[in-house]
Amino acid sequence: MKRPIRPDEQKLWAMVAATVHPHAGRPAPPVKPPAEPAIPALKAKGRVVDPAARLPLSEVMPPLRSPLRGEPEGIEPRRKHRIAKERDPIGARIDLHGMDQQRAKAALEAFVLRAWDEGYRAVLVITGKGTLGDGVLRRRAPEWLGGMALRGVVAGISEAHRRHGGEGALYVALKRKPRG
Repeated sequence: MKRPIRPDEQKLWAMVAATVHPHAGRPAPPVKPPAEPAIPALKAKGRVVDPAARLPLSEVMPPLRSPLRGEPEGIEPRRKHRIAKERDPIGARIDLHGMDQQRAKAALEAFVLRAWDEGYRAVLVITGKGTLGDGVLRRRAPEWLGGMALRGVVAGISEAHRRHGGEGALYVALKRKPRG
């Protein structure tokens, strides 16, 4: 039995379908608009909180590269397991707690480039969960890691194991540095 499609999945599919164009001479298939979320937004301390922000990062962030958001793809499951068990060593760690977005982005880019230059294959980025699990750094770090500055360096990202920070941290797999 198939499970029903969640509203966030419908919205993502509608965005992807909008980027597809039919061959010349063929009509475009109809695209139905995404359904409104069935879960109303929560109110916390006078502000509206998106219920999706409380989901684990693995559910919010698609595991494959998203051409719309420019995020790197997820780490292969076996490699993620080796990193979590520290069979593939975590070369370095950075903690972005307490930084504003501009400072955190600059620090993250410099850190990842330096780690790649030193030959590390995996690093840990601690973003924190934020208030009620809706942290700005937690949401933005995958976008920054997929940006133009780091595209040639980052192989993939995944949510960290609980012992390394869980939802408030990311494993970042780095590409091999070319020999020469």
